Amino acid sequence: MSNSPTTLDGQQIVTKALAKIGDIATLPEVTLRIIRIVEDPKSTARDLHAIIKYDPPLSAKILKVVNSAFYGLPGQIASVDRAIVLLGLRAVKNIAIATSVTRLFKGVRPVTGFDPKELWRHCMAVGVASRLIIQKKDKARAEEAFLAGLIHDIGIIVAFQAFADRFEDLLTRVRDENTPWCQAEAEIFGVDHQMLGMGLAAKWRFPMALRGAIGYHHCPDRVSEENRLIAYAVYLADIIACVDRKGFCLTVRDDQALVTPQLLDTLSLTEADLANLRADLDDSLAIAEESLGG
Repeated sequence: MSNSPTTLDGQQIVTKALAKIGDIATLPEVTLRIIRIVEDPKSTARDLHAIIKYDPPLSAKILKVVNSAFYGLPGQIASVDRAIVLLGLRAVKNIAIATSVTRLFKGVRPVTGFDPKELWRHCMAVGVASRLIIQKKDKARAEEAFLAGLIHDIGIIVAFQAFADRFEDLLTRVRDENTPWCQAEAEIFGVDHQMLGMGLAAKWRFPMALRGAIGYHHCPDRVSEENRLIAYAVYLADIIACVDRKGFCLTVRDDQALVTPQLLDTLSLTEADLANLRADLDDSLAIAEESLGG
């Protein structure tokens, strides 16, 4: 799979692309505050509740999620502060980011061959699969893996908005000429969606593990060793979602869908684990879409 461009020219293209899409690339202030709180080890559920209680739509979303099957918590939870305690700060952060990012995918008109809603479904599938993959290896990082998978292709939305006049050329190059997606992006835009996504993640001040998974999910070996596990999980989840046609799936060709024994070993998975995960993905994705997708 194609690596991300790393030249100075590439960085300039990313900067200009993010500037061009302006407000679209800006997270709501409440989401940014939630991220800052969750990343502060001294923060508590009370700190988070103090912000969320003033945002009724987000409060409603959190209650919807905590009472859904996605997290498998017992009983009906009626208060946001209790929901925050049960879900945990990082899960609440994911909900806030997912709610904010959804508008980037769903507020855009489709073009022939590309529907942002289908890309969002793909991202949901990769998020769910990443979560399932990491639970086997390091359950404590499952929420981080879910978020990384959920936003791994955010750079495609950046490209769709910033390079609207050339995006259909990209689709033609990939579909009709069978050019790998990242290669076609680099040839047409000067950068690929990994680099655009990593630039946006840096703007949003996401942790390095998330930036690495977004910026190198087609080439996870390039991520620093301490952050590589999440990138590997997203890489495998992306392959699964594309091969099994979960939403938009042009970014990984069948001949690029390489699941090596070494990759499975790194993620503490067996072939049987992989088969079970693929068999369960439809149900898990339906639950996630019901709770987080709306």
